[in-house]
Amino acid sequence: RRTRISVIWIIPIFAAVVAIGIAVQRILSEGPTITIIFKSAGGVEAGKTFIKYKDVNIGQVTAVQLASDYSRVEVTAKIAKSAADLMVEDAKFWVVEPRVTLGGISGLGTLLSGNYIGFEIGKSDKKRRKFTGLETPPIITGDQPGRQFVLKAETLGSLGIGSPVYYHSLQAGQVIAYDLTGDGKAIEIKVFINAPYDQYVNPETRF
Repeated sequence: RRTRISVIWIIPIFAAVVAIGIAVQRILSEGPTITIIFKSAGGVEAGKTFIKYKDVNIGQVTAVQLASDYSRVEVTAKIAKSAADLMVEDAKFWVVEPRVTLGGISGLGTLLSGNYIGFEIGKSDKKRRKFTGLETPPIITGDQPGRQFVLKAETLGSLGIGSPVYYHSLQAGQVIAYDLTGDGKAIEIKVFINAPYDQYVNPETRF
């Protein structure tokens, strides 16, 4: 009778050990969960929207809900373990969707595949799990070769973010940002000049 009782208990004990092993393996193989705050999250859906870096899926949205103040949207996403080290404090996220700017049309591929969240790696070594998403995609990425310059002008004129910069009728760069100077008397226009055109910018260059 004692032997029979011992045999009966072997099966549930073995099943419990297997279940614990599977749970531990799953925890060890999972990446981090992050939260991204957006003003709005058009086209972002739980279970359908992916986070992509260099056109590779590195995560998936698991929940979309209003923030506690009801003015923003909290997007929760599960990141692949292989991309866990990329979740640092200066990483950038934005919603990729069809956009029309002075620099052209972007995001047309999402008309068929649906919106997704774009990602750009940061340079920090400090990890972070909560981010504020960008309202517009970055004009340039961190690994794009070239240099940034600041121009001063009395007025902005017809320029806008994405306006091209030409050199000998070839597009050499574009406007990436603009703002008033500290004294409010002029406009500072930030332009990014792509390599190899940036080597031609010198103290005598005029824009």
